[in-house]
Amino acid sequence: MTGKIPESATTAAAPVKSDQGWVCLGVITKPKGVRGQVRITSYTATPDDLVAYGPLHDGPGGRVMDVTLREILKGGVVVAAIGGVADRDRAEALRGVELHVPRDALPEADGDEYYHADLVGLTIEGLDGVKIGTVAALHDFGAGDILEVAGDGGDSFFLPFTRRTVPEVDIAGGRLVVDPPRQTTAGKAET
Repeated sequence: MTGKIPESATTAAAPVKSDQGWVCLGVITKPKGVRGQVRITSYTATPDDLVAYGPLHDGPGGRVMDVTLREILKGGVVVAAIGGVADRDRAEALRGVELHVPRDALPEADGDEYYHADLVGLTIEGLDGVKIGTVAALHDFGAGDILEVAGDGGDSFFLPFTRRTVPEVDIAGGRLVVDPPRQTTAGKAET
């Protein structure tokens, strides 16, 4: 959900959607056991912070979900009890439900830290000021954060979210300035 942009950026979260001032902090992925508990993939830097920012809603402005953490698993997954859910069938019905908080419930990001939700949708420009595309999402597949760029021609491509590749983040101005790696004829990036 947040992160810094050092030489190798770490925003420490999966893609986070934002919808008119709401931020998705996690998603219910499946039931656990027969007593209504669920597994939730947490998008927060620390999985147990999922419940640290106030009541969770089942969508932007949706109903409040009474979430009680029971266990922290590997990979940002938590096991939780949901108020009013006492059996596996009800837990199964919650599969895919995204858990949101209002954006203003989150603390301000420090210096070079950014919330994914604040970056998604920003214009991406080259060093020459020419628009390259828009930030579609941020991903972390294990080797650091990657920007998914939706190009103006309908194409999609990825750029590493590092200080070298993204020397300027201007959230107030609605843009990122990038210096994409050059490609060799063999298709490998030059360093």
